[in-house]
Amino acid sequence: MSAAGRSEDDPGQSPVIDQEPDPGQSTPAVAEIAASSIRSGLAELELRSSQVLQRLENVKVSSTPENPHLVENEEEAEERVISEDLLPAKHRVPSDILKSLEQLVSYTDSDDDPEFPLPALDDVSHLALISHSIVAYLSHLDRQQLLRVTNSISGDATRWLGTLFHFAHPASSFHADNADAVLRTVRLAIVARCPGYLEGGIPALAQPTFYISENTTPMRLHYACRQLGIPLEAIKVIPEHSQSGTMDVTLLQKQIQQDVGNNRTPLLVVADIGASLCGYVDNLLRLRDVCKAHNMWLHASGHGLAALVCAQNQGHVEEVLHSMALNLGSWLGVPSLPIVLLHRPLQNSALSAFESDPILSRRLNALSLWTSLQALGRKAIAERLHVAFQTCSILFEIASKCEGIRVLSHTPGAQTGASLSDIIQSPFDVQALFDAAAPVVAYQFDGSTTIPLGGSGSTAAAAAAAERETAEGLKPLEKINNASYFDRLNSWLGQILQRDCPNFDFEVIEHPTHGSCIRYCPLELGLGEQPPSSENLESFAQSLEAHVDILRATIKHKARFIHLVERSEVLRLVPLPEWAGMGGVRFVPEGWESLLTDQAKTELNKLNIDLVEALKSTDNAFSLGEGTDGLICVRFGMVTHETEVEELLDLVVTVGKSVQENSRVLDTMSEIVKKGIEAVTADLQRESEEKLWQEGILRHVPVVGRVFNWWSPPAKESGIKGRSLNLTQGVVESTENIYKYHMQMTGATAHQLPANRSPPTPMVQTPVGAPASPPVFPTVEPVPVPGNGAGTGEDTPVQSVDASGSLPGASGATPSAAPTQNHVDHARTVSQSSAASSSVPELVAASSAINNN
Repeated sequence: MSAAGRSEDDPGQSPVIDQEPDPGQSTPAVAEIAASSIRSGLAELELRSSQVLQRLENVKVSSTPENPHLVENEEEAEERVISEDLLPAKHRVPSDILKSLEQLVSYTDSDDDPEFPLPALDDVSHLALISHSIVAYLSHLDRQQLLRVTNSISGDATRWLGTLFHFAHPASSFHADNADAVLRTVRLAIVARCPGYLEGGIPALAQPTFYISENTTPMRLHYACRQLGIPLEAIKVIPEHSQSGTMDVTLLQKQIQQDVGNNRTPLLVVADIGASLCGYVDNLLRLRDVCKAHNMWLHASGHGLAALVCAQNQGHVEEVLHSMALNLGSWLGVPSLPIVLLHRPLQNSALSAFESDPILSRRLNALSLWTSLQALGRKAIAERLHVAFQTCSILFEIASKCEGIRVLSHTPGAQTGASLSDIIQSPFDVQALFDAAAPVVAYQFDGSTTIPLGGSGSTAAAAAAAERETAEGLKPLEKINNASYFDRLNSWLGQILQRDCPNFDFEVIEHPTHGSCIRYCPLELGLGEQPPSSENLESFAQSLEAHVDILRATIKHKARFIHLVERSEVLRLVPLPEWAGMGGVRFVPEGWESLLTDQAKTELNKLNIDLVEALKSTDNAFSLGEGTDGLICVRFGMVTHETEVEELLDLVVTVGKSVQENSRVLDTMSEIVKKGIEAVTADLQRESEEKLWQEGILRHVPVVGRVFNWWSPPAKESGIKGRSLNLTQGVVESTENIYKYHMQMTGATAHQLPANRSPPTPMVQTPVGAPASPPVFPTVEPVPVPGNGAGTGEDTPVQSVDASGSLPGASGATPSAAPTQNHVDHARTVSQSSAASSSVPELVAASSAINNN
């Protein structure tokens, strides 16, 4: 096998099947496997695997899992629970097993999940997944046959990747994740530095030391140290440069000299090529010089390595790096591709000792990569990666030109000033290539702006308002003093962009220095995802500009909002830690803050809830919120430059006072109705007792009462009168007029009587809240009270017992005497509730008569 196609796991000697046969010697017969048998087996496996994948693709989400077991009673349920803990005694056919798998995949307890839980597969992804089934099948080949197949597959994949990434004569290994690849890198560095590793072990290295930038997570190195028994203090985190954000090479050199002075062995430097959150790229040329000076292994990882495929001229990256990790599955959007570690070949048999099986090793896992690379082709791979970097460059330009947005990620071409298209056509320069290719765009809203406070389209009124705010010392909020609030604004912006731009996989991340920011990386593709199109980029630019303009207006108005609320007598500012809008206020009537008992808090919450409901009918910018003290408040959302904060707050105060006044009227009416019911109950009870004494007890004795009533029938109209509550005057009145004229008689309805006569005054009138007086039934013409006019004389209100048949003792009353018609105009008693301020109907029936009128 040629060096270009070498895989590091090859045995020390070439297998017999790769050697040329000697004509003078007889070649031992090798049992061959029929080609037709292999072809038919692979075809059958491919067919069945494809069918299973298609079934899983078509599985739809279901909120109610299907249960094939029907439980009829408790005994069967208990037996089924016990049987579920055991493997079924009887076998199940494959279709039933796959049906159970589909049910597990389809079940969900969320309404937000997509209709199909598994994404659709393209041809390349479909082939990659089938390859995993074929790997398990091929592992049962004859060992020599399997060795030939694995050497061919891994060798082809290694040579192809070496050509794509400009790495001449590489060796390779294939891993399930990045942590395993870093572990392999540490072992390579150990063997390269100490060939006698197997004999002397780790102590022969005299305390190895690893160096990594603070922008890169050290978790993978932690894993490697634990696997190899190396203390974690061997990992040295080098701070970033204050300007470039990359590893500070000067501090790295100082740290290495310090470790050498402490009898430690500098062993490995991990370079960041776009692996960090913001996609910074370390200076590989300077790191190479440092590693050469101290005989160290230089390893590179990150999405920026994908730019090597875009370079069109020949180059040799192995002259700068010792190894690099390639995450092709993420870069190409193909599932289950292994992490590939390309490195300089080492002629050391110790490498095979790291593997449990030196023949198979991990090389057979390269089958999915081998099939996917051929299905895509070199041209399509380079085009996909170039489009991804171009998308990042355009996104960077859009974000950097947007007022109020600060870009945190690596600037494309920051050192050379050249674009990626120019660099890839120039002579191969690895540092210039990585500098021009930005794999990540990270940005945030920080409020920095050079445009007028009134916005780009500000009117004269807005300009005048801006001048007034400047004169009053009110400036837009600054991030330096409101970091947590700006984090909420960026979280809101990220959620809006995720909603409006679904073709971009935006994520809101927490930067350790800058706080919340929005990150986009087109090289972290999911299954079946593709970079966005030019139309998607235009839509993103419009959405970003529109929503950032809203954020600028919000922070501009928030300062004045706080200022006006603090000056208000009835509004109180409410801190809302999780709210990204302009803020929250609570309407507190004057004098309530000093009397905030539990009952007062309940009433205050009810008042603000009613206030929010009334405000939402006028503007959707208002919503219901709750402060940290548990009390309800009014939340103000995002605003525009044309919004008048004073008008919004005046609206809240006006509506709040209106709601408060309506609440007072309702409370007054409730109190009137409550007292009216009490007065009716007392009236009817007393009238019933008085009637009992006037009629005599004999009328109510069984049998005797019937004879007495036959001998001396009671008067026809002597029944107990019902009661109605006049809310206008606050008076409880008898209901004889209602049943006589079949209508509620008021001054407004008097013209409906013949000759426009005034309605007669009710026989009984009791002011609500007035002390009850004994009932008096006028049976003769009333005599005017001396000193009062005949037309204004007040007779004593008559009271009796009736509550529309719902109060006890009201339905059995029998009249005893019919009072004569009262011709005296009774003076109406006016309650404390004014009719002019009432918005409810004038008369509300509080009771009805139970007699036969």
